[in-house]
Order: sequence, then structure tokens, then C-alpha cells
Amino acid sequence: MDVRIMEREAFIVVGKSRQVNCLNEEHPQRISEFWAESHQDGTLEELVRIGTTGELFGVCVDMQPDQGVLTYMIACVADRALDESSFTSFTIPTATWAVFTSTGPLPGAIQQAFGYAFQEWLPASEYRHAPAPDLEVYPSGDTMAADYRCEVWIPIVKK
Repeated sequence: MDVRIMEREAFIVVGKSRQVNCLNEEHPQRISEFWAESHQDGTLEELVRIGTTGELFGVCVDMQPDQGVLTYMIACVADRALDESSFTSFTIPTATWAVFTSTGPLPGAIQQAFGYAFQEWLPASEYRHAPAPDLEVYPSGDTMAADYRCEVWIPIVKK
């Protein structure tokens, strides 16, 4: 799996969020359902329209392992926070990111990238997880294609 280290200044994302149960490893299924609902109700199309990069983001905004939940956001990069009541804004902080490029159909490809990042790469690297959201970056394209490429961004700091 391709991995690169990059720095990025803070940026704003706009989208919808949902609290997801992590107990019994339910979160991958609940997040997939959230994406499907967002596709069906037009949210994804609207985010692509208002976004500035053409990409959609999955943002693990708030991990609460002690409570067994996380807040997950489906978002786009925006020039500024929007005043629309249907979307919320969140600022992704300036950070150094380990970027894992994954190829293959979703959701399997992105789940593999997270597994590799946390189970193999991070423990063996000179880095530890930094206090910022984990990101999934989805360019436009056929997300079910064998050659679809997406990324996982893990915030990092030196150990």
C-alpha cells in the first residue's frame, strides 16, 4: 500500500454528521448505511456541487472509545462555513498526515487501508496518532470499480 507523509494547513469541511455505535464492530456497517442514505436523499450531489475540490470526505470527527461511539461526517471542502441549516461546518486543523492510497471497490478498500494503517504501519513507524480527525478522501469516480483509488489520512506526530 502506498504511504506518503504530507503537511496541510487547516481547512473547512461542510456536511452532515451522525453518531455511530462502535460496539460489536457495528460502525463499518452503520457508516456504509449513512453513505447510502446520503446518496439516496441527494446529500452527496449537493456536497459535490458546493465543494471546492470535487472530492467527498468521510471525517471521524469525535472518537469516544470509552462510550463506544464516534461522530462521523460526510463532507466536502468549502471556502467558508455555510449558513445552511441542513449542513454543519467543521475545521480540520493544521496537521501532518500519513496518507494511505487504496485501490479497489468500496467499502472493502477503505477498510483495508484503515486496517493496514493502524495494525501494521503506525505501530512499526516513528509516529503516533495525533489529536485530530481521521479522514477518508473520495475522488469522483466509480466507487465499485477494481481500479477506484481513494485515501485514508491519519494525523501523526513523531513518537
